[in-house]
Amino acid sequence: MESQNLTDISDFLLLGLSDDPELKPLLFGMFLSMYLITVIGNLLIILTVVSDAQLHTPMYFFLSNLSLADIGFISTTVPKMLVNIQTHSQSITYAGCLTQISFYALFGCLDSLLLTAMAYDRFVAICYPLHYTAIMKPRLCGLLLLLSLFISLLDSQMHILMVSLLTFCLNMEIPHFFCHPTQLLHIACSDTSASTTVLYCISAIFGGVPISGILFSYIRIVSSILSVPSSGGKYKAFSTCASHLSVVCLFYGTGVGVYLSSIVFSISRKDAVATVMYTVVTPMLNPFIYSLRNRDIKRALRRLVIRTN
Repeated sequence: MESQNLTDISDFLLLGLSDDPELKPLLFGMFLSMYLITVIGNLLIILTVVSDAQLHTPMYFFLSNLSLADIGFISTTVPKMLVNIQTHSQSITYAGCLTQISFYALFGCLDSLLLTAMAYDRFVAICYPLHYTAIMKPRLCGLLLLLSLFISLLDSQMHILMVSLLTFCLNMEIPHFFCHPTQLLHIACSDTSASTTVLYCISAIFGGVPISGILFSYIRIVSSILSVPSSGGKYKAFSTCASHLSVVCLFYGTGVGVYLSSIVFSISRKDAVATVMYTVVTPMLNPFIYSLRNRDIKRALRRLVIRTN
């Protein structure tokens, strides 16, 4: 089969989640609703944190930035899918594909690093409560955010470099609803062993290090909670990190499983459906998890509603 370099290719074909034309209107309505809920919910979290002085703490500083990253994460993939469904088109340009990969890696990595920063914040709050304000200063929070952005940009550029080295055949069908890096590895005609190794290294470094940081933080947190003598004290300490732990389990539980399985096993539409869990469902559920399980957010939302009325 004839092959050509990626830079000579004008379009890829995104096969989406289903070929059934009767399902297209249902998919369009479902993903449009999920996208609007995600954007509105996360914007509401950001507005609540910004407008309430009582929420101007490190925890909610990272939460508002996580909400912003979630909006960017879902906006990388879903709008293009909605446009393709509405226009009955499956094409995405070479530049569009690279842009999707770039922002997918950027916001995905940023989500991971912000969750790690939030885990560190909870670690300091529970394990060193008397030194919390001295450690979690605004300057440190700003530095952690800037470091997260820098590392995420580096991860994004490494993904772009990896894809730019691939060679593809003329059949450019991607069995997915966006340009997923591992999908491009599977459809490439050239030897992908080097690119696969690079992808493993990127995943191990930019994914493994944050996971290790979160695990370390929660091991120390659990150890500190267990040393609390009263059951009421244990419950109060655990409740301060319950929402964050729920989001971590949802994000990493779905993301890592899908990412590793897409590298090891052959590609299929099932991978695309599973990817919806962490690229669409998780950003949509985050505002609900934090607003329903967090008393401070609920109080701030009530005050915001009262002020607007």
